Amino acid sequence: MAADEQTSTDVKPRRSPATLWKALRRILALARPYRARLGLALVLTALSSLVWLAVPLGLRELLDAVFQQGDRVMLNRLALGLLILFLLQTALSFGGGYLLSWTGERVVADLRQRLYEHLHALSLRFFAEQRTGDLTSRLTNDVSSVRTAVTSSLVELLTQTLTLAGSVVLMVVLNWRLSLLIFVVVPAATVAAIYFGRTIRRLARRVQDELAETTAIAEEALAAVRVVKAFARSPYEVQRYHDAIETLFGTTIRKVLVNTAFGSIIGLMFMGALIAIFWFGGVEVLAGRLTAGDLVAFIFYAFNIARGVGGMARLYSTFNSAAGASERLFELLDTEPELQDAPDALALPRIQGTVRFEHVSFRYDPEQPVLRDIDVTVAPGQMVALVGPSGAGKTTLLNLIPRFFDPTSGRVRIDGHDLRDVRVQSLRQQLAVVPQETYLFSASIRDNIRYGRLDAADAEVEAAARAANAHDFIAGLPDGYDAEVGERGVKLSAGQRQRVAIARALLRDARILLLDEATSALDATSEALVQDALDRLMQGRTTFVIAHRLATVRHADRILVLDEGRIVQTGTHDDLAHRPGLYREFALLQFGDADATSEAA
Repeated sequence: MAADEQTSTDVKPRRSPATLWKALRRILALARPYRARLGLALVLTALSSLVWLAVPLGLRELLDAVFQQGDRVMLNRLALGLLILFLLQTALSFGGGYLLSWTGERVVADLRQRLYEHLHALSLRFFAEQRTGDLTSRLTNDVSSVRTAVTSSLVELLTQTLTLAGSVVLMVVLNWRLSLLIFVVVPAATVAAIYFGRTIRRLARRVQDELAETTAIAEEALAAVRVVKAFARSPYEVQRYHDAIETLFGTTIRKVLVNTAFGSIIGLMFMGALIAIFWFGGVEVLAGRLTAGDLVAFIFYAFNIARGVGGMARLYSTFNSAAGASERLFELLDTEPELQDAPDALALPRIQGTVRFEHVSFRYDPEQPVLRDIDVTVAPGQMVALVGPSGAGKTTLLNLIPRFFDPTSGRVRIDGHDLRDVRVQSLRQQLAVVPQETYLFSASIRDNIRYGRLDAADAEVEAAARAANAHDFIAGLPDGYDAEVGERGVKLSAGQRQRVAIARALLRDARILLLDEATSALDATSEALVQDALDRLMQGRTTFVIAHRLATVRHADRILVLDEGRIVQTGTHDDLAHRPGLYREFALLQFGDADATSEAA
């Protein structure tokens, strides 16, 4: 949490408009596949702005026709012409706005998909160092901030830019002296935009970080709601969330204050300029140097400029907020996957199941080795148990087989293939895992079992459930295989969840099976059912089993005893139970004496 809090309070260095454009350009680059649609949208929007710029000129001719010429026919024609202009401008604006918004929404959808795909490419180490709530916030809140910038704001930016530029040109053509009143304000507004933009962007980044913190707090507490209630910590969690929300509220209000002050100052500048134009223009009309139509057209263009600059100021704030959010998104996208397929990696062919650890060492931290010179070969179809005290390196050794991590030194081979030389996906497709804490998705039992092989028929799903001793309890549910298991399988007991996980592994029909304390949290009845299902699952497969309860591994072909990252003993249960060493100590603690261990076997 401390790290997250530090992130949210750090003051980021000030950035220039060029840096802002660089951040947004990375997002807009996603629109390249849709450049034809985008180009058409730009053309329609440009035409719409040009038509809008012609309206004040039409008003000038209309007023002059009435007040100077008294021409009723011309009045009618000009009025009809203005109506046609408005209809044309509306149609062009609709078409351009729709196409730009479609492109923006498509870009955001692509960005979301790219982010999610990239997350799946990152290693377990990355997820161990991140909070799920923060990642979820980046996928939702941060992308939503960017979405605003590349949809409605992008449309407004183009419209305002064209209208602003056209109005400036036409004002100068109409009366360059009056134009000076507006142009005095523009440099001051630009300086204010740069100053306020830096502050807004810094605050926007803090808002996103603090929003991620509140999401993480809520997600953690809701995921562990049983623990929260069991320890009567609901008031504590509510207070944590309240404190985070109040911090977020404070930062958000500061951002709103800066935004509002920015808009108000810019508005005040241009309203003052408009008043000056109205006064000076009136003097010019009274002196006969300017017609009433010219003045109205000029004021109309001045309003366009005032509205445009005010809109640009607001958009600058919006794009700064989006840039703050995009920094968090691109930090994620720029995180390189720790494990990647080699450029010349090949698909792993159908394996037999020989696993070889060649002098493997591994460390998470340079100063703390976890595995030291592991050298062992496991033949196809063998059941190998990993036994040892907590922190001995059992789970880490198991995690090297699906290549969740690469060894710091040495090699892991399957059927002679170095795992670094094969595609990760082709490797993991031939493995099955049954973890200690089974995770079921919030879907039906059928869908959770079918997760092992997505193209499996219903009959194959049911056959796997029968082999896993799960069919009877599933058939007893009101909806049978279509019963929803709830989030993380909360509607099922631990034993039922484990049997569904075993059915999933059976359906996968993998040659290598990884079991991590698969029965440690079960009662005696559930354990017997699960163990029977596991025995059926392990037949003919190379199996690695992590177990603290020796009774579950007494029939293993080989037992590897690990201590401080080394294999200190290897053998069968009967052999190790009567040989002085760490395994015998475990056996005496669990069974009482060596003779009891043999009887248990």
